[in-house]
Amino acid sequence: MKPASLIGRNMECELLEGCMEDSEAQLIVVYGRRRVGKTYLINEFFNHQFAFKVTGANGKGKSFQIQSFIEEFHRKGYEHHHELKEWREVFSVLRDYLESLPTDEKHVVFLDEMPWLDSSGSDFLPVFEWFWNDWGSTVKNLVFIVCGSATAWMVDHFDRNIGGLFNRQTCRLFLKPFTLMETEQFLLSRNIQWSRYQIAECYMIMGGIPYYLKQLNSRQTYTENIDRIFFMDHGPLWDEFDHLFRTLFANSEIYVKVVEKLSEKPGGMTRKEIAQKTKIGESGFLTIILNNLCLSGFIRISTFYGKKKKDTKYQLSDYYTAFYFRFLKDHYGKDHNFWSLANDYPSRRAWSGLTFEQLCKDHIPQIKAKLGISGVLTEESIWFTEEEPELNLPGAQVDLVIDRRDQVTHLCEMKYSINEFVIDKDYDAVLRNKLEAFRRKTKSKKTLLITMITTYGVHRNMYSNLVQSEVCLDDLFL
Repeated sequence: MKPASLIGRNMECELLEGCMEDSEAQLIVVYGRRRVGKTYLINEFFNHQFAFKVTGANGKGKSFQIQSFIEEFHRKGYEHHHELKEWREVFSVLRDYLESLPTDEKHVVFLDEMPWLDSSGSDFLPVFEWFWNDWGSTVKNLVFIVCGSATAWMVDHFDRNIGGLFNRQTCRLFLKPFTLMETEQFLLSRNIQWSRYQIAECYMIMGGIPYYLKQLNSRQTYTENIDRIFFMDHGPLWDEFDHLFRTLFANSEIYVKVVEKLSEKPGGMTRKEIAQKTKIGESGFLTIILNNLCLSGFIRISTFYGKKKKDTKYQLSDYYTAFYFRFLKDHYGKDHNFWSLANDYPSRRAWSGLTFEQLCKDHIPQIKAKLGISGVLTEESIWFTEEEPELNLPGAQVDLVIDRRDQVTHLCEMKYSINEFVIDKDYDAVLRNKLEAFRRKTKSKKTLLITMITTYGVHRNMYSNLVQSEVCLDDLFL
């Protein structure tokens, strides 16, 4: 049963319940972005009751990690008669300990931050493979959970393993950040009652990352919280960026270079552009970096409408990272009340508009629900065309195309404003150009609908009739 302390995570709890009810041994792999709540989920679901639990330590060697196992054996009151210096010895004792437990009940073992246990030069992983294949997988009442924030490591060594762990996991949980609705529920559980406009803007800074949201104080306003957390000297998240990348990636400076270049172009960059801007080159190494950043939730791949899969753009999708490069990286020496005082800064208005587009793309299911097409197969993409001076035709761009299987295509315009969005004569011309350019260039025979996604809806006037469907901020909280 899902614990009352958990916000969201319904599907994950159902999967865990299924594992506990299964009559076979379970190897559960849990991964997701750092700070997303993986450890919290496992601790709360099992009420902190584990037959054995160890957490890896970042940057520590084999002897330190082994000592953590030894100390856990002592806490459990299990006396072993071997000096443990090698992983094979450790897992041999772990087997002896687990075999000493009653056979008529489930025993849950939790290895948290497993990538850190596999320290440099360690034989941890092959020994774990031997342990699981030789014994663990045969013990019907054993539930073994491995967890890690280094998502790329977890995927490489479990999902893509070509050795002893190939196809051995019985359950895989990939934790995503909270949605807007779950974020609202989380804040209410902490007695934070803000407008949905404020929650959305907070989301555009922190994303739906529970650890970041926990830093919010119910006794402060939204802007006071942001100033305290990010702009005050040594605030709660003042060193989060360096810590985040350093603990996730070896050669973290290369990864930082890639996301920094992507932050300079919110619309995204092609692989070729990234190679040129970072001077990494279009090598296999760049492929590894981009794949790892995608797996870890820092960037997303956006496909171009009507083009092959290889024709893609990479966009920075982690809200905190984008906010860091836009406002925090060079903030030292500036006002500690920056966010409270910068409400009408052009840079903040530009940031909010661009980030709202990302927020919408992260809530496609909610958009489809509002449009009444949840049961329709769709593909989401981006589209643009260059201007054609010889024909006196301007360029056009659509940042979200929802292409439906039932011969309808939504050309979505996303606008963030403090009031109803007003379509004037000039913007009406922009919309008409997009509609005609899309039809002309794609030769689409489908019904094309202009869909506005806004904070408070579209103001009805003589130019609003071109809009055939609307989605408002409240709809994204579904």
